[in-house]
Amino acid sequence: MKNIFFSLLLVIIPSSVTMAQYQNVPEKAPLVNVPLEKFVSQQKTLFNFNWKFQLVTEKNKNTDFASPTLNDSSWRTLDLPHDFQFEQPWTEAGGGARGFKPMCEGWYRKTFQADPLWKGKRVVMDFGGIIYLGDVYLNGYKIASTDYGYVGIEADLTPYLHFDKENVVAVYTSTGPKKGSRWYTGGGLFRDVYLQVQNPTHIARHGIYITTPEVTSDEAIVAIQVEVDGWQKHNVSVRTTVRNPEGKVVGSTQNTMPEHTHQTCTELKLPAITLKDPQLWSCNTPQLYSADVVVIADNIVVDSITEQFGIRKLEFSPEFGFKLNGEKIFLQGNANHHDLGALGAASYDRAIERMMLQLKAFGYNTIRCSHNPYSDSFARIADRVGMLIVDELTDKWSDNDYWGGRRPFTHIWSDLIIEWIKRDRNRPSIILWSLGNELQIREGWAGFGGINDWGITTYRIFNQLVKRFDDSRLTTVAMFPARAGAITRHDKDFNNYLVPPELACATEVASFNYQSDKYAAYLQYKPDLILFQAEAETYKLLEPFYNMDRKRTVGIAYWGSAEYWGESNKWPKKGWNYSFFDHTMHPHPQAYLIKSAFMPEVPEVHIGVVDAAGAESVSWNDVIVGRMVLNERWNYEPGSKQSLFTYTNAHSVELLVNGKSIGTQLNDTTEINLRNMIYWQDIPYGNGGSLEAIARDKNGNEVAHHRIESSGKAVALKIEAETPTDWKADGMDLQYINVTAVDKKGRPVWTYNEPLTLQIDGSAQFVALDNGDHYTSDLFQGVTTKQMYQGRMQIILRSNREAGDVKLKIVSANLKGNIKLKTITNE
Repeated sequence: MKNIFFSLLLVIIPSSVTMAQYQNVPEKAPLVNVPLEKFVSQQKTLFNFNWKFQLVTEKNKNTDFASPTLNDSSWRTLDLPHDFQFEQPWTEAGGGARGFKPMCEGWYRKTFQADPLWKGKRVVMDFGGIIYLGDVYLNGYKIASTDYGYVGIEADLTPYLHFDKENVVAVYTSTGPKKGSRWYTGGGLFRDVYLQVQNPTHIARHGIYITTPEVTSDEAIVAIQVEVDGWQKHNVSVRTTVRNPEGKVVGSTQNTMPEHTHQTCTELKLPAITLKDPQLWSCNTPQLYSADVVVIADNIVVDSITEQFGIRKLEFSPEFGFKLNGEKIFLQGNANHHDLGALGAASYDRAIERMMLQLKAFGYNTIRCSHNPYSDSFARIADRVGMLIVDELTDKWSDNDYWGGRRPFTHIWSDLIIEWIKRDRNRPSIILWSLGNELQIREGWAGFGGINDWGITTYRIFNQLVKRFDDSRLTTVAMFPARAGAITRHDKDFNNYLVPPELACATEVASFNYQSDKYAAYLQYKPDLILFQAEAETYKLLEPFYNMDRKRTVGIAYWGSAEYWGESNKWPKKGWNYSFFDHTMHPHPQAYLIKSAFMPEVPEVHIGVVDAAGAESVSWNDVIVGRMVLNERWNYEPGSKQSLFTYTNAHSVELLVNGKSIGTQLNDTTEINLRNMIYWQDIPYGNGGSLEAIARDKNGNEVAHHRIESSGKAVALKIEAETPTDWKADGMDLQYINVTAVDKKGRPVWTYNEPLTLQIDGSAQFVALDNGDHYTSDLFQGVTTKQMYQGRMQIILRSNREAGDVKLKIVSANLKGNIKLKTITNE
């Protein structure tokens, strides 16, 4: 009977996840608390380096990849984070939703020696994400699994750890089924992995919770709660010291564990701390305090964590929308998917920070994470940069549609919410929890079956669990452009039946995707809505922004401000590109139009020449989306005429061709679909030269100007490193190097599309070669030669863990260039 049962198991287990050979587990010595100082250097270690990787193929799919005796010497060696799907060839069969990449599986392995200091300790691995799903094995034993890899997991190594021989950790990862996502997910260990060594008495996973329930400019109350695990049978106390942004101690508090409970993992509230003259966190002043939390058991320090937090006050209201520290803030946001251009889904801190800083430079103050939790570091970087975050759990509440997990969503939702909320709840940048996206057009997307109320009950259940672990923020759900009763544009009375969806009327903040011209009617129907436009059409430019009553609504987030992979409407376009920035974060001219509205106090004017051949629009999610292609080049057929826009927040713009004025036009601020954009038709090109726009105020004073010029033949490569003096030699930092073909006067040559070849030597690794072309079928990684596009190329390098010189040699046709850089020790 045993043999029959074992045979059946082998039949139902996928061939690529063949069961490892299990051995008997020797009994382990009991875990014992020792002073933290004895192993503090190994308390938490980045475990990203020197992994082995193997893609699953038809030839090797029956291999026992998790077996500790497997010979993996021929496997590829790499460092995390890693997206193995992005490395695969583009294929039309992969489908536009998933970015025309094939669905695939892969295995990672890492061999390590356990330190004798770990004996008697709890040893775990913290996986920031395993996309889309995966399993973790240690020495042949499955120790953890995930079916929604956007949320991290902890794998306990302790029971299976060897001290007398090497240990082998093996991780199975899969992109999941093709229909398991509506966008590009990536595949693999795409976020950081840490190894943690803990005493049996320790701070629980994400066990610190810090809030600021009362905040004024004169005084703030800081409330701290610490969850301690394994504390029973010990005399345990918790002490916390708070430091201000300069590192000065400004408060402390302590408490002992409760006497009357059988819980082994218990949340302990510490007496609140009152801080005088607090330095408040805001977008412009992202001041961060720190809390040093120490756990003492039987008179020895057994655990310690330093957690950063910000002091700030959040307020939402139907009267004013949103206030931060008592000041009205209108969210000026971007809603995007999680990939980072040529890095694919691999999550690098430098790439995240770079993206945020570019958005801030154009007036954005908010990012809506769509439609899944981003990395742990994402909100921490936003804390430091001063970017507001709307943090989102998932897309639909469905076990079938757009769900890629092996276990149903409705079976694991509580685990996902707990991990998500506890991980991110201390981040001051996060102002709102979003529990789902584009619901209420199918009952099958509404979570639990048989309730038949468009997800209202599901939302209330989810919201209750959120409040259990964080009651300091409100929650929302983004609504599909539909009406109550799931009436969509396919119904004849859609444009006249202006009743908001039932679920939007039940959420604490009502989030709507698109249809901004209907919001006034929604507010007439239900005046107490706290309204947020969670997605706005980039195609409509400033119309969705000016449709908002910015005094009483929360804000706006443009969908896909930056290009991303997946959700392509046609081959060979590899993703969404109805955007203001390309996937290198280089701005299109339309980005300056958005900036003119987002930053009205900064005078702006920018020229965008119309490329009529590149215009496109499609129906997407029941709205019309698309873009008019504009550029900043001034090289055309002699004698031709060109049309263009000047984007400005000034009173008027004068246009000059070769220094000669061809007229002045006023900025029409009375029409929202014309505001800040002036159209110039049939401008004579002549035989080239210059085109200049001069913006003036009401008194005729020049406040801004923009000039573009015709370029000649490319004679040189302009090579610029974005962070030449701040490149950390930590094995994780990135360097972005921008290469531009220029003529003898240093003007960019937009028509230069010759191949570029890169050679690198020194203390860095090559990561990607990116020409910014969203239609290319060339790979971005694993190639050192790639065709330049519109005269541009971007090189992405990753530092080694030893400081040193880095030399790049760049060749394109008869053009050559060099750049020397240096990585520095992280102080």
